[in-house]
Amino acid sequence: MEWIIASAIGLITATGVFLLLRPRTFPVILGLVVLTYSVNLFVFAMGRLAVDAPAVISESRESYTDPLPQALVLTAIVISFGTTAFVVVLALRAFLESGNDHVDLIPLESDAAEDVL
Repeated sequence: MEWIIASAIGLITATGVFLLLRPRTFPVILGLVVLTYSVNLFVFAMGRLAVDAPAVISESRESYTDPLPQALVLTAIVISFGTTAFVVVLALRAFLESGNDHVDLIPLESDAAEDVL
């Protein structure tokens, strides 16, 4: 089971990095979201995966699930939602200002265009 979880986290991370390196803003935003999901899954998996185990130590059970990674992931979900909303608004504003959604677009002045080319 650990191999499957590790492979899934690696695949999701690779997908996020691939999308993060795209030249348009929408895939970059999706890459950030996918990358945060992979980090959340990694933190959640560090808390030992246990099926049908309570989050709090009880007297009747020998095994329990560590509640700290669950709390950290819940906090990270809220923070990533706020960060994603901010980046979407920032990308929308950049699109409205420049008229293009390229990440690496450098606006050229008519005088400086000959110098760069």
